[in-house]
Amino acid sequence: MDLNLLALIIGLVALVVVAGAVTAVVVSRRRRQLPPSTPPRQLDDRTPADTEDDGTRGGTDTLVRPGGEAPPLVEVEPEPTAPGLDVPEAPASRMARLRRRLAGQDNALSRGLLALLAKDRIDADTWDELEETLITSDLGVGPSTELVEALRSRLKVDGVSDPGTARRVLREELLKLVDPTMDRSLRLEPGVDADGEPTPAVVMVVGVNGTGKTTTVGKLARVLVAEDKDVLLGAADTFRAAAADQLETWAGRVGVPVVRGAEGADPASVAFDAVRAGAEGQVDVVLIDTAGRLHSKAGLMDELGKVKRVIERRAPVGEVLLVLDATTGQNGLIQARIFRDVVDVSGIVLTKLDGSAKGGIVVQVQRELGVPVKLIGLGEGVDDLAPFDAADFVDALLTEG
Repeated sequence: MDLNLLALIIGLVALVVVAGAVTAVVVSRRRRQLPPSTPPRQLDDRTPADTEDDGTRGGTDTLVRPGGEAPPLVEVEPEPTAPGLDVPEAPASRMARLRRRLAGQDNALSRGLLALLAKDRIDADTWDELEETLITSDLGVGPSTELVEALRSRLKVDGVSDPGTARRVLREELLKLVDPTMDRSLRLEPGVDADGEPTPAVVMVVGVNGTGKTTTVGKLARVLVAEDKDVLLGAADTFRAAAADQLETWAGRVGVPVVRGAEGADPASVAFDAVRAGAEGQVDVVLIDTAGRLHSKAGLMDELGKVKRVIERRAPVGEVLLVLDATTGQNGLIQARIFRDVVDVSGIVLTKLDGSAKGGIVVQVQRELGVPVKLIGLGEGVDDLAPFDAADFVDALLTEG
């Protein structure tokens, strides 16, 4: 072989070897500059929450990623830009729409008040008729008597010849009963655990079956998401698989995660794990949906108290919202008393406060429990839930539909 050709071949081989070595060094250096990948947060190695009995948990909790099947290992926080998510209605437009709807309702309380304003002369029979209307509108005997006596006293002095004066007096006295001084804001301040570590705000939602409790949790999640809060839902109603499924549907529409347990699992354990997942994921608010309790079942009510106590081992419960159906009247008040004694209710959510409801329940339930109505629902729409405003409510009652 020609020596020159052999030297050329050897030179080419040496060049290839050197080039390969340089490439390997460059790749190696680039790899060392890349940040390590972060594995998804896992929940399968969690120990069961401590509970107040020695029973089994009844199943392993899973944290469900919105919009899909529920694998046991998922990230706590959903994709911030997940496609196909709903955009909840903004608080301002939501309130304006509900004010209009409330003003358009036609119930006995509104009719009775407007009939009084239409009178040129108010006699004893008119006052008696008004008081009866107020009582049958679930305002209660005490508040009804107070309102009638205050109106009789003031209108006797001011007279009713001027409809504007009569309306102003009626508004002022009715507003006193609804009490605009009550703090109706939701307590959503973060807390700290026993070790001084930050925890999310925790809201428990309680109520009997049929009041719209789980739906209220879903709608409240939409309200909070519209306010740019990170939310996690805890499906602690483990006695009805449909309740957890329903909650997942609500959560999936706005992209928030859900912690749920197997059917029949210990509700306190599921609630505890939801709060722990919320703390690990650094969410702002954890909403806990509880099982619908029959107020006559003392054992179930005791269990609800246990759920609250177990949660508080991990984080303070800032808000306990009792969901009441505004159409149930006196039966709703019986429920309210029982829940108040068991879990220290801090606010009321009145659902179905539309034309079929007797608006006086607002005053009576606040008097009965000493806690404010904080949220109202006026329809079946996904955004038909808004903060309760005393002045808006009174003005709506005095507005002809």
